[in-house]
Amino acid sequence: MIQNTQPGLTVITVVYNNVQDIERTMLSVLGQSYPAIEYIVVDGQSTDGTLQVIEQYKPKLAKLISEKDKGIYDAMNKGLALASGDYVIFMNSGDEFFDADTVATVFAAADNADIYYGETEMIAGNGESLGQRRHKAPEKFTWRGFKYGMSISHQAIYVRRALAEPYDMQYQLSADIEWIIRAAKKAKKIINVNRYVAKYLVGGMSKKKHRQSLQERFAIMKRYYGLIPTILNHFVIAFNLAWYWLKNKRTND
Repeated sequence: MIQNTQPGLTVITVVYNNVQDIERTMLSVLGQSYPAIEYIVVDGQSTDGTLQVIEQYKPKLAKLISEKDKGIYDAMNKGLALASGDYVIFMNSGDEFFDADTVATVFAAADNADIYYGETEMIAGNGESLGQRRHKAPEKFTWRGFKYGMSISHQAIYVRRALAEPYDMQYQLSADIEWIIRAAKKAKKIINVNRYVAKYLVGGMSKKKHRQSLQERFAIMKRYYGLIPTILNHFVIAFNLAWYWLKNKRTND
């Protein structure tokens, strides 16, 4: 339980067999200058040495779970159920806070927001910076803001825990999009902190199963924005993607 006059933040890291990246992510969280952080790690019963790395930092964790799960969003729901902070953020294995003062800077941007968000830097597997995401964080964000794509990365959004319902398990790869839309629909005050707040390691399951990921994203957009608008919006999405690729020879999703 977090006890502090400052807003409490629960950081949740979900990991399975990612021994090469887990320590970097954990050090990013544990190295934050902000004092009111509760850190929960949910491991899917890794067998590659990941759990041994996590165990080294167990005294600094609020909670460690290591057990089989039904997928990434089941694991994330387990972490969410244990959270006691005023806000929650998911910083999964391979991802990082932008720097040691990120959390402190986020909460200094405004008081009592329902959602805080910022910009994300993309990182290649070798640690090289790939620059800003193709989807730049919007100046102002509402629940309709994902109609042209996920303009805020999951690692760059802080949600008031009271608004953070469980992830919808019908989506295996894109439930984070639906989760953010659902929280944003209930939010009264959403703050852009106007700075980089996260580093995102490119790749992951949504890239490996790209077709399924796209199908799920379309279904989510249709659910919230309607079929015809979603079809029309996808022409814009396709054009923007093609134009970005022509200029940069990568997508930076």
